[in-house]
Amino acid sequence: MSAALLRRGLELLEPPGRAKAPPGLQRGLAGPRAAGAARRRKRAPESGRNKATVKGRVVKSAIEEYHKKKPVNHLRENLQYMLKGRLVADKAVAEQVLAQNRGRKSKDQPPEKTEKKKPEGTVFTEEDFRKFEREYFGVP
Repeated sequence: MSAALLRRGLELLEPPGRAKAPPGLQRGLAGPRAAGAARRRKRAPESGRNKATVKGRVVKSAIEEYHKKKPVNHLRENLQYMLKGRLVADKAVAEQVLAQNRGRKSKDQPPEKTEKKKPEGTVFTEEDFRKFEREYFGVP
């Protein structure tokens, strides 16, 4: 991150009533390059605008941009809208919409519902079994 960007971020976070520090304390001007930097600053006359920006462009605050793009919860409005209609769709239509929004992979598909087989009842009665026993096994 560049020093100018860091400085601008710190300016955004400082309280509004606080005055800026004097120029000597603001930047550490100690070192061999300090004299050269001071000369360059004196030589370059600053016009009223920043030359690195496009003409007419305004520098935007990062905090304002964050608040603009902050997600908004629309749950309450959506619930009111949904409850206002009170029309219930057919089960077939609801299933069709859900099927369209489901993924096409096998992991997204609901498991196939298998019909449960009911245990088949016997055709023979108890009397028929007794008659069978008597005929084939000779039990009275």
